[in-house]
Amino acid sequence: MDMGEDAAPVILADWLDRLLTSWHDHRILLASGLVLSVLAIIVRRRRAARITLRDSSPGLEKADWLAADEGAARTATNEKNETTSIYVDQLTSGQARKPRPAAARVVTGRKPVSSRGHTSPQRQTNPSYLQPLVFFSSLTGTTEQLSKKVAAELESLATTQSPILKPEVYDLSYIDLDDYFITGPKTNKSAQNVRYFYLLLIPSYDIDTILNTFLAHLDETHNDFRIDTAPLASLAGYTVFGIGDREGWPTEERGFCSQAVEVDRWMAKLTRRKRAYPLGLGDVKSNIEQATKEWTGGVCDVLQELSVSGTLGDGVPGSGAAVESDQEDEPDAGYDNDDDFPDSGRNKRRKLANTTDVEDVGGKSAPVAIDFTKYSTTSTSAPVPLKAMVPRESPTHAALTKQGYTIVGTHSGVKICRWTKSALRGRGSCYKNSFYGIASHLCMETTPSLSCSNKCVFCWRHGTNPVSTTWRWQVDDPKMIFDGAKEGHYKKIKMMRGVPGVRSERFEEAMRIRHCALSLVGEPIFYPRINEFVGLLHGERISSFLVCNAQHPQQLDDLRRVTQLYVSIDASNRDSLRKIDRPLHRDFWERFNACLDILRAKRFEQRTVFRLTLVKGFNVEDEVEGYADLVAKGLPCFVEIKGVTYCGTSTSSSAGLTMQNVPFYEEVVAFVEALNTALAKRGLEYGIAAEHAHSCCALIASNRFLIDGKWHTIIDYDRFFALLQGGQDFKPEDYCKETPEWALWGNGGFDPRDERVDRKGKPKEATKADEVARGRKTKTGTVVAVQSGGLDF
Repeated sequence: MDMGEDAAPVILADWLDRLLTSWHDHRILLASGLVLSVLAIIVRRRRAARITLRDSSPGLEKADWLAADEGAARTATNEKNETTSIYVDQLTSGQARKPRPAAARVVTGRKPVSSRGHTSPQRQTNPSYLQPLVFFSSLTGTTEQLSKKVAAELESLATTQSPILKPEVYDLSYIDLDDYFITGPKTNKSAQNVRYFYLLLIPSYDIDTILNTFLAHLDETHNDFRIDTAPLASLAGYTVFGIGDREGWPTEERGFCSQAVEVDRWMAKLTRRKRAYPLGLGDVKSNIEQATKEWTGGVCDVLQELSVSGTLGDGVPGSGAAVESDQEDEPDAGYDNDDDFPDSGRNKRRKLANTTDVEDVGGKSAPVAIDFTKYSTTSTSAPVPLKAMVPRESPTHAALTKQGYTIVGTHSGVKICRWTKSALRGRGSCYKNSFYGIASHLCMETTPSLSCSNKCVFCWRHGTNPVSTTWRWQVDDPKMIFDGAKEGHYKKIKMMRGVPGVRSERFEEAMRIRHCALSLVGEPIFYPRINEFVGLLHGERISSFLVCNAQHPQQLDDLRRVTQLYVSIDASNRDSLRKIDRPLHRDFWERFNACLDILRAKRFEQRTVFRLTLVKGFNVEDEVEGYADLVAKGLPCFVEIKGVTYCGTSTSSSAGLTMQNVPFYEEVVAFVEALNTALAKRGLEYGIAAEHAHSCCALIASNRFLIDGKWHTIIDYDRFFALLQGGQDFKPEDYCKETPEWALWGNGGFDPRDERVDRKGKPKEATKADEVARGRKTKTGTVVAVQSGGLDF
């Protein structure tokens, strides 16, 4: 049958109908086959990719290559292997693999420390520099001289080795320990290009010095839960050299270089075992020069190696450990071994074992202020007998005695100042005569505590007195201190009877003490029985002028009435106070403000004085407003403003203090006037009352003492003792007298009963002397400036 041109569409339709019928009859079987084929192709491709990755293992091969070529740290290599191994396991999904002998364990939590305890070498990828920092502490000057010699050798090395920078030398007494021994040094240099190397030259003493504070700081830093146990691990390395005396302490166990040994152990912990060179020991009476030379040479070799390789290299088991092991091949349990250090002879330092936990203080209705710089000494063992603060055979005793102090008992002292000598010769008294009516030849300057909690840059005690945050010595009886102070004072007065110019009537008057300045050196309020001592003074009708540094609020709050209470306000803000006073307490600013609150509360009970010591470059520029705020906070009766006195010693220069920091009197006058204006802006009723230009000092007084338009800053001492013995409450205004005309602001403050002399002892014309003293303009228009030079308390 001929279908013609219409046959093709019919045939196509017939085939489509047959295919559709077949699909409906077999669609389930065909769909299953298609899906299985696609799945088989996918599985085969994934399996092929997995086998290729397993055969190549780029991550593992790279890790193995790094371990062989770079010598990476074991822990770092294990971590890299762990990551790669986990990733491969996920891809292979259970396929059998050839076991690897060094397969890494999957660990969580804190990264384990290498059991061998040595630091593996690391390749120095980028050029870097080494900055040696030399730290020392010295009372007699021996260690300071040695540190300079070591620095000179390192400087010579730096000239030949470009990666090694010129060394920097620091006295531990004049730095903030937080800046160097909590983290790496705070510097402007790039942390990526500069690595630091510590050299510590440590003497040993059997008395309390800055080294005790330094050791306590290292202890606290390591055991503080808020800080990493090894915060100095970023250092390139460290080494320690000890200076001691084998004649008194023959072995390390019996005290020879014991403090250097302890510093070395703490540094091993804090740096995570980066002792770069063995602990050096030198005997000041035999081999100190040779030992220092050999130690310095070894350190120079280490620095050269560090500058090339950038690493301390491999070490045997136990290298860098804090405590020496008796077994040569004993695997160490880790660098962080917190076993107690063995005590060392006469210089045994009490263990600061258990800190008070805030949560353990219960049963109190109000929050308890915790002093984190104090430590509990609770122990089940027998109590350790308390030692003397300043033993007679100690370097501190010798240094203070050489400076003219008479040491009373174990922690007190007495000395006469240059104004006492001046008053005996009728050449003028200090500013206390102009402000408060105290003739200097009737005043005894003493302290029941030679220890202080600050290291002020302007301290003229040459940094030889002990420092501490807590009282940890034996306590002498107040009566013994009182009698010893009077005896020492009278002996020094008697030594003046042969001096030309001493007036007989004043010499006789000086043999009856009328006033006591509790300052001199240290922190008098630190003495645990200060109230008893003040009571002895008042019992003999001796007025009490007590000075404190606003660092002991509890003792200040417990203090009973004194004739006048001084608080040193050396800065207007936290940063300036830290730079000037360099307090040992970490919560120094909180303590400071707490003391101001106490003074405000006691302003109608105690006659309070803020004493501002102006140091150019530290606390003069742009701090007037801050000082005004502090006055508004404490509301003292008086504010003394005095230019700093430069003591002219090498220790002052170490603290960064020179004659350039001493203000001229005209600068003090400008500051006083600016402060008075700032107080007036705050609505505070104060005014400039008096001055003593020769001490570079001026007095701002509360208007409470402006009675009938006249200033009453002088103390009526007879009235004070009458009120004190009467037992009734009284205010500071109840025992004041009118300020003499010659002491008022603008009159210079020189007592006309005395005679003005020049440096050669020749009399001066009164009118001209007044102009010079006040630093005001003379008739010729010339400004004559006078710098402070009075050694006042």
